[in-house]
Amino acid sequence: MRPQPCRAAGRTGDGAVPHRAVRPRVRGRHHRRGPCRIHRSRGGRVKFSLFFFANGQDTTEQYRLLLEAARFADAEGFSAVWTPERHFHDFGAPFPNPSVTSAAVAAITSRVDVRAGSVVLPLHDRLRVAEEWAVVDQLSGGRAGLAIASGWNPQDFVLAPGNFERNKSLVRDGIRELRALWSGAAVRRPGPGGEERLIHTYPRPRQDEVPLWVTAAGSAETFSLAGELGCGILTHLLGQSWDRLEDNLADYSEALEAAGHGIESDRVTVMLHTFVAEDSRTALETARAPMTAYMRSSMSLFGLKSPQSHGVGPASDAAMRELLDHAYEEHARTRCLIGSVDSCLPVVERLADLGVDELACLIDFGVAADEALGALRNLAVLRERCEQL
Repeated sequence: MRPQPCRAAGRTGDGAVPHRAVRPRVRGRHHRRGPCRIHRSRGGRVKFSLFFFANGQDTTEQYRLLLEAARFADAEGFSAVWTPERHFHDFGAPFPNPSVTSAAVAAITSRVDVRAGSVVLPLHDRLRVAEEWAVVDQLSGGRAGLAIASGWNPQDFVLAPGNFERNKSLVRDGIRELRALWSGAAVRRPGPGGEERLIHTYPRPRQDEVPLWVTAAGSAETFSLAGELGCGILTHLLGQSWDRLEDNLADYSEALEAAGHGIESDRVTVMLHTFVAEDSRTALETARAPMTAYMRSSMSLFGLKSPQSHGVGPASDAAMRELLDHAYEEHARTRCLIGSVDSCLPVVERLADLGVDELACLIDFGVAADEALGALRNLAVLRERCEQL
């Protein structure tokens, strides 16, 4: 029997959620003001994608998980497969170049979009980004898309030391130039001896326009920039409260409207750690050890930037385990898709109420590859029940 789609207007039975009125994105309770005209109607579909951001355990197994999961996503009608860009750290270690992993995914799929989540644009020459992703677009038959990030970790910027202090402005300028190159426009660059040369990039992509998102960890400024540029948003709930996300999406919608972009530019993707099992208890306990190890690894990465700014300081192993276990319980139950199909529904519905269009399900956070692959069948059931939100 085919599962019935869930309704955001209310459900009955275990885990029922109250009715939420249809409304556009507005600010959180501290700063509410009038609604924006640009907002996603509740009649739209909530799409499901797969997202990858593994730490450096068994790289061979991580790539097997990526490719087998991509085949599943393609066969089952998922929207996209996202792979990141990470450098010089165990956290995200299998993914130094999303154009390479996206090309691999493109070669074994025929329907699912292949996307960077993200390209750290200030680390690269935009000419090379345009070339590489035009190849991916051709290999995939026009399924490429990119989220653009500014970068934050000083260690990454050994690739482009002079760009660290101006990384934010380079995103704005870089997106404009990348769009121009994609459309076939030429840019001027100095050559040997300072001679200026007119450059076109090749190959030409399949799509006339490249689908772009801006990656935002929680900064209102970044959400507004995405709206100003007419890009989608790729974000998460790791360090962002529900109220903060609501406020940030209001800023995004207002910036879209102020810049004159249509509703077709309004695309919001939220990344969520995901492991859906037959029952909630099994999911929570299976994911506990790998997720807390994953969180510890991510804290180490953030520690390279500023331990104090993330609340990470010296602690005994016992205290750290207690801290991580508490964080896991709160995060898994309220900001992840870790549980049963029924227990995950309220999170999906709440995100849909905020105008989120797409859930990017991060599945490679440390659960054994075969377990993660097996859980995809339950995720597909959740998708079937929720894509009509």
